[in-house]
Order: sequence, then structure tokens, then C-alpha cells
Amino acid sequence: MPLLAHIPLPAFARLAGEGVPVVAPADWDGPVLRAGLVNTMADGALEATERQFLRLLAAGAPDHGIELHPCELPEIPRGAAARRHCDAHYKSLSGLRAARPHALVVCGANVPDPDLENLFYRASLVEVIAWAEAEVPLTLFSCLATHAVLHFRHGKPRRQLERKRWGVFPHRVAAPGHRLTAGLADGMMVPHSRWNDVPAADFAAAGLDVLVVDADDGGVHLAATPDGRRAFMQGHPEYDPVSLLKEHKREVGRFVAGASGEYPEAPVGIVDDAGLAMFDRYRGEVLAARRVGAAPPAYPEAALASCLCDMWRNDTERFFAAWLAGRK
Repeated sequence: MPLLAHIPLPAFARLAGEGVPVVAPADWDGPVLRAGLVNTMADGALEATERQFLRLLAAGAPDHGIELHPCELPEIPRGAAARRHCDAHYKSLSGLRAARPHALVVCGANVPDPDLENLFYRASLVEVIAWAEAEVPLTLFSCLATHAVLHFRHGKPRRQLERKRWGVFPHRVAAPGHRLTAGLADGMMVPHSRWNDVPAADFAAAGLDVLVVDADDGGVHLAATPDGRRAFMQGHPEYDPVSLLKEHKREVGRFVAGASGEYPEAPVGIVDDAGLAMFDRYRGEVLAARRVGAAPPAYPEAALASCLCDMWRNDTERFFAAWLAGRK
């Protein structure tokens, strides 16, 4: 299960500090799994996304050394720090294709326009989808990337939800006999953070098996081809517990700055009772400060982090192990 530090990606040192095995390629004589990561996440989540998927790849292929090949798409603008990071460590799409990955993860992104016909990196994403379908043995599409496959390859556009699906929710296994659902049980928890949705009927019409659905509203979390080599997620099981907390902090900051008109509700199910009380208390403090024109207190991120719940890691690792087993 070691990660092979074949490039000086900062994620390797960070994960080694957490106890994840990281070795130099020269020190590994076992089989190697080359994994591509098309990372389209915003600058603030760019490196966290690398770490999240590296952990899952390492856990899912314990008999292989994991060689990560991160890739960026040229249309996505980056700030100075993220630009330096990508220039130092990321491949172009042509470079990723030349690496011939055994497995590929294609991330989503938060874009304001729900209509993917207007997606500003549409051309590159369509190229990724076509290449992955033709040449990559295993592919996992996440969030917007899943919606792009349904839209551009199958003519099934996504729809905007009335409210953001935001938090951690219980799910039901809809296809217990599929190889990707081995070991998963009803009640499994999955994080979501999305404004858009593709209904189960459209996944099925595209020839995909609907595997895991939201126990509350029946929305699809996970679907796949019958052989399990192409998997599609609308949820974010790769998230760390702190990921949704940081999103809430960002949205509160937008409210304080006047960029949004309504104080954001806390994501469902991410903290214990003490954390819920803290969310309520901080909301009251922010609104009270606004009424008198004062600056609000700092967001209590460290205190809330101590109240976080992580109820999905084991199930996510089981899924990754089952998905990566399809390479054999």
C-alpha cells in the first residue's frame, strides 16, 4: 500500500506525517498502480483533494505501490500559489495520456451555471471523457464530472435542486449483488455538497446500474457500468470530515462580506450535539454584530473541528478496494 514519491508532491510528506507509508520508487519492488487524477477543484481544495484520493488509493490497493499522476485542464484559472503548484507537479492532458494510467479519477468543481453547455472547460473535459472511455481500464467520475458524462455522452442534462444537498446523509444499497457494493450495507453515510442532480432514471437510461441511493430522497450517490470499471458518484465520499466545515466557513465569509444575502445553514450531520450548539451560537453572534454594524467574531473552526463526525471512511475504502480490483 505504499505511495511512491516519484515526484516531489507536498502531499507525500503530509501523508507520511499521518502514518501513510510513502517510499521512494527505488525502494519498492512490488507491482505498481499508475493512477491519474484530473483535478479541477478550486485552489483552496486543490491539495486537499490530492491527499484525499491518495489515502483511498493506498487503502484500496494494499498490494501495489501507488504512482500518482496529477493533471490540470488548461482552461481553469489559478491564483499565484496554485499556479506554482500545478506548474511544478501537474501534467498536461497529453502528458497524462502518455503515462498510460491503470486507473483515473476525474474530479468535479463548483461552477455557478448549472447548464453544462456553458461550462468554460467543456472542450478539455469532453476530451478526458472520450480518452478514458477508449483507453483507461478503470475510471471514477465525481460530481460535475459525472454530470458531464451523462450530459455530453448520453444527452441527460442535470437539473438544479431547490436547495443545496449539503451534509452527511444515510444511504441505501440499491444493487447488493453488484461487485462494487460488496461489504456495503443500508444506512451507510455519504457526504454531499451539490446544487445539481441527475435522477436515477437517467442513469439507468444511459445503461448504468444504480448502486447506492440517498435513503431520504432516493437521489443517486453511486452508479456504474455492469462490470464496475466505470463508476460515477454524485456524493463526495473522499471528503475529510473537515471539508464540509471549511465550505461552511467560506459561505459564512461570503455572507459577512455581503456576497450572499442569507446566512448559510450548517451542513447536515457533520458535528455532534456540542457542535450544533456552537453553530447556533456563532450564527447568533454574527447576526447580532451585523445589526449594530460591528465586525463579527472569528469563525470557530478549531473548536468545531473537535466536534466533527467521520462515519463514512470504512465504507469508502471498501468501495475503492472493489473498484480497483477490476484492474485484474
